[in-house]
Amino acid sequence: MSRNAPSRSRARTTLLAAVVGLLVVVIAAAVMLGSTLASSAFPATGAFGERPRGEGGTAMAVSDGAATEADGVLPDGVSVFDDRYPGVVNLDPELLGALRAAASDAADSGIEVFVNSGWRSPAYQEHLLEEAVVEYGSEAEAARWVATAATSSHVAGTAVDVGSYDAIDWLQEHGARYGLCPTYDNEPWHFEPHPEAIDQGCPAKYWDPTQDPRMQG
Repeated sequence: MSRNAPSRSRARTTLLAAVVGLLVVVIAAAVMLGSTLASSAFPATGAFGERPRGEGGTAMAVSDGAATEADGVLPDGVSVFDDRYPGVVNLDPELLGALRAAASDAADSGIEVFVNSGWRSPAYQEHLLEEAVVEYGSEAEAARWVATAATSSHVAGTAVDVGSYDAIDWLQEHGARYGLCPTYDNEPWHFEPHPEAIDQGCPAKYWDPTQDPRMQG
């Protein structure tokens, strides 16, 4: 055996270890990048209450402390029939009645309709908007997801964000017969009352709130 053989063996071992270490670093970086891209492509649900949260919601901070149930924050799994929460009972009576009628019939198909977000206080809504501006980087982009307190149908009590996805699909298909219509293509969970839809069908949806004339105030 050559006297240089042990040296060459050690060199190969060192090179192999370096390659393996580099491969581990590359894989870790790829995983982190994938996670970052996924989170940027799909806005955080709990952050703004503007994405379906499965069966519930997340409390948000307002300027003078934590938002509470009195501001419209809802815990997980709130039924449309639950009268304990202002986020539900402060909804417009026409909307709440239609929603409960729809939910009763949806239950016959094994689907439970949850209220992920309903009525909100003006302070809660404004904070959601402030958070959206930080998240999306501009007021213009934030406006695609969160309205001002002055224009929000949630503050007015005339909008509800529902879950789960089965409930969203059911209401998209059957909501018109109860006068419930989806409003925005980018928020399929957001429904508002349209009594005329019972006879005429739902009106065309806006792509997002920036196309809604009511949001221009």
